[in-house]
Amino acid sequence: MANTSRPVGRTALLASAVALAGLVGACGGESSTSSAPQPSRAPRTTAPDTGTGTASGTAPAATTAPSDTAGSASASARTDGRCHTSELRAAVGRVDPGAGQRNFPIVLTNTSDRTCTLYGYPGAAFVDASGEQLGPDPERAPASPETVTLTPGKSAWAGLSFSSPQISGARTATPVALLVTPPDEHDPIEVKWTAGEVPVGGDESSVSLSALEAGTGP
Repeated sequence: MANTSRPVGRTALLASAVALAGLVGACGGESSTSSAPQPSRAPRTTAPDTGTGTASGTAPAATTAPSDTAGSASASARTDGRCHTSELRAAVGRVDPGAGQRNFPIVLTNTSDRTCTLYGYPGAAFVDASGEQLGPDPERAPASPETVTLTPGKSAWAGLSFSSPQISGARTATPVALLVTPPDEHDPIEVKWTAGEVPVGGDESSVSLSALEAGTGP
């Protein structure tokens, strides 16, 4: 009986040891499998997202830049296309009397070597020898202005009109010069006035200006 119980006890003890070793091994294996991928997955997931975001953010900047540059160039071209005072010569044409009116063409000629444009009404003011303005600013005659393109040497004109002082009875003065300011410019061009007295006050003293059009007169 004693010999039979010892082998059985050893067998049970060995079985318990094997089972315990298997349990410890299994626990160690689970710990390695669940933790190892965690640090390796995070960089793989983050890197593609960062790269895609940068590419997506860069693309609109590359597309927008040429558009802005083109817009600025276009705006600059429109601004530079206007005729400036320094590029023009002004003159007063011969009087065209009619129906109690005195009508004069104010002519602006392009003296530059480039093509430029004029649009709208010129400014005009009669002045005396001291440079003081005589009378109010001319009124603008109703019109639908159009852009006038002047190649080098070409001209545009606007009509300066007022009632003959001998007929209207307006108070008059004799200017020394007429200051002509091109549209959208600040500096005037001085033109010697040789056509006698002009109305500067009283009834029927208004002077009118028409919009610029191509040519040197009607």
